[in-house]
Amino acid sequence: MVRPGLPGSVEALFHDAGFHETGQVASMLRFDVAPDSARALRSALLHRAIGVVYRPRTERQSHYLRARVADQYDAVIHVESTTAVEPLETNALWEQAEAPETFPYAV
Repeated sequence: MVRPGLPGSVEALFHDAGFHETGQVASMLRFDVAPDSARALRSALLHRAIGVVYRPRTERQSHYLRARVADQYDAVIHVESTTAVEPLETNALWEQAEAPETFPYAV
């Protein structure tokens, strides 16, 4: 499970905007049609980047960077809640448990 966005981060700002409270699971903000929002997101804010590996214990150091979101992107899509990808067909090698702490290095 991914932790909530850190206070002051782009993720926390979108969460605090309350879109999820209306039942929306995702929201999109286009900066060309929302100049006030673009101005607010031009300052350097914490922005979380999660790829294949998510490390909750070192999240601040390993997954956050400073970004000027409105200057770097044309739009932002915020997804409030999602789940991990699972294969369409499972076999004996597939296990529902979490990957070992050392994955993918097997050390």
